[in-house]
Amino acid sequence: MESPEFAPGMSARVELTVTDADTAQSLGSGDVPVLGTPRVLALAEAATVAATARQIPGGVTTVGSRAEVSHRAPTPVGRVVVAQATLTKVDGPKLFFDVTVQDGNTVVAEVRIERVVLDRQQFIARALG
Repeated sequence: MESPEFAPGMSARVELTVTDADTAQSLGSGDVPVLGTPRVLALAEAATVAATARQIPGGVTTVGSRAEVSHRAPTPVGRVVVAQATLTKVDGPKLFFDVTVQDGNTVVAEVRIERVVLDRQQFIARALG
């Protein structure tokens, strides 16, 4: 496996317009019609994937291995949230990200995510075997 080079400071942002499908009610994580925490985590992970996408050679991927979510504010359907991920540390195959999710100037969530760089085919084979 060719080892990609990642440097702290790499970043990316992704946006989401909150729909009914993104709510805690729809996701089964609560009974309120606001952005659900599972969707916040998925958005944060998407931002970390985007941050490393340009550096990933063929046959290599990253997978999430740990996450810590602080969901701080509700976001109603129709609002646009932006997740900004920044790579803060590289430790061998482990990548550590800080992600901030915002609705305008309001911090909706702060997420810390650890991803691991690995051989894509070997990972899939292990999962299926």
